[in-house]
Amino acid sequence: MIYLLDVNLLVAWGWADHADHSRVGTWLAAQRGVTGTQLLTSAIPELGFVRVSIQRSRGRVTPAQASRVLASMIQSLGAAHHFLVDDEPSRTWPTWCHGAGQTTDAHLVRLAEAHGATLATLNQGILGAFLVP
Repeated sequence: MIYLLDVNLLVAWGWADHADHSRVGTWLAAQRGVTGTQLLTSAIPELGFVRVSIQRSRGRVTPAQASRVLASMIQSLGAAHHFLVDDEPSRTWPTWCHGAGQTTDAHLVRLAEAHGATLATLNQGILGAFLVP
């Protein structure tokens, strides 16, 4: 299976004080053990991780610090990680995308699908995405 990791999944995994940290860590460990599984990141989830990390720390985490945490996380994925270049235009939207709060999710679902992947997320209600158990 090929998964594109969503912003919320990265944030939960990256910070031990996040309510879903163990849930995501357990799921990722299981996926790393499955031969052929690919765990993708792209610019939007990586930038989102940095932005949310700064916001949730009320500025105590700098962009450079958040980027180092992210780099360490990605490194721990080893050969299972691949960076997915975002080559999908943002001009068409699925029928379920009705507002500003759904545009990034819709774009990431389309990006993943265009590359034979599935968006892995903690958000319920994203059509076409995989909800991490």
